[in-house]
Formats: sequence, C-alpha cells, structure tokens
Amino acid sequence: MKRNLLIVEDDPKIRRLLTVYFRDEGFNILEAETGEEAIRVFQNEKIDLVFLDIMLPETDGLRVCEIIRETSDVPIIMLTAKSQEEDKLRGFEYGADEYVTKPFSLKVLAARAQAMMKRVEGKVSKNGSIFRAGGLMVDLANGEVQINEVPVILTQKEINLLILLIHNNGIILSKEQILDKVWGFDYDGDPRTVDTHIKRLRQKLKNQNIYIKTLRGRGYCFDTDLLKYKD
Repeated sequence: MKRNLLIVEDDPKIRRLLTVYFRDEGFNILEAETGEEAIRVFQNEKIDLVFLDIMLPETDGLRVCEIIRETSDVPIIMLTAKSQEEDKLRGFEYGADEYVTKPFSLKVLAARAQAMMKRVEGKVSKNGSIFRAGGLMVDLANGEVQINEVPVILTQKEINLLILLIHNNGIILSKEQILDKVWGFDYDGDPRTVDTHIKRLRQKLKNQNIYIKTLRGRGYCFDTDLLKYKD
C-alpha cells in the first residue's frame, strides 16, 4: 500500500520537483502551498510523512510543525534555506524529526525519508515487553507511552530516545552514543540536538521524568530500581 507524503512548499518549482521524484519513489503525494493549507490537508487526510518548508506564507513551518505535534507523531522532515545550527535546534524544539538544508540532493532526501519510514514501521522492541515504573508505561514493541493510563504523544525521535534509555537502564550513554543509535552514524549535526530532545521528552513525561538523569560532562542515564518487564 502506498504511503501518503504531504509536501508543504511555497515554491512551485521545488514542490513540483519533489512531487514528481517522490511519486516515482512510490509515495502518494499531497501538496500544500501555505501553512494554513498544510494544516487543513493534514487534518483531513491520513499522512505518513511530511516534508515541511520552514518559510511559508500565512503560518510558518515551525508553527505548522507545532500544530501537527499536538495530535500526531508523524515523521516530519523540515526543509529550509537556513543553515545555522540554532535554526536547526529551533526546528527540533518544535518537534521536527529531521532537518534538510536547501539546496539538497533528492537522492539523499529520499534515503532519509525511506530510512525514517523503516524506523516507523519497525519500531524498537524488546521481546514484546511492557515497561512500567511508577505511573509510566511504555510499550516497547510499538512505542506507545502512557502516564497514569493517559496516552502521551511523542515524536518518533523522542520514542526511540526513550526506548534506548530504557533498554540501557542504569548505563550512562554519551551524547555521541545517543546520536549514533537514534540519529544514525552518518548524522553530522550538533550534539546539542540530544539536549533539546531530552528537554522535550522530560516536559512531556511531566512528573514521570524523574528516571532520566543528567551526568554533567558524561551524558544521560535512565535510572530506576522500579524496572519491570512483563511479557
């Protein structure tokens, strides 16, 4: 079954180029020229992946990303002409999963898109186990997270990050190790990306974030003596 790709881009030439290329890659394409149009399309269609330009008329890409994240953890790849690391960090803070700077290679973008879809379709699992600690429940097979039986919406990166930490309970992971496991060995971005995602993850986990420990100068550790796996 074809997956639905929403391309949000106000430049008609770039939008057309992406549409033609990714239709040949096997995606069913939906298009939006403005932020408002993107939100309407997303709310009315089942979307599996989003290419989102950051500079859009009416509502910019960051706000669109933020609105999508209120209800969905669909993978989002931000497209932008900006190259500064601070701009990339802003995109991650709003919930983006990947960040591609224009001009970009269509082959590289396609590889990232396909890799992201594979991660979504084959989420990290550990013998189909359920992790519980306090009011936190994480289904390690499908990435569902609950706090006191209330679902928590996380991005795919946040889910993968949380599961990585749980699987390494009691083990300190450096930022470089986390980048390698969650973003891939070929990721060449700023290690502060990890800090940003940990911050967002803690915010979403609320009072259940107590298990995520920061070891200054060393990295992060998921540490709890309440670790229980239930098959």
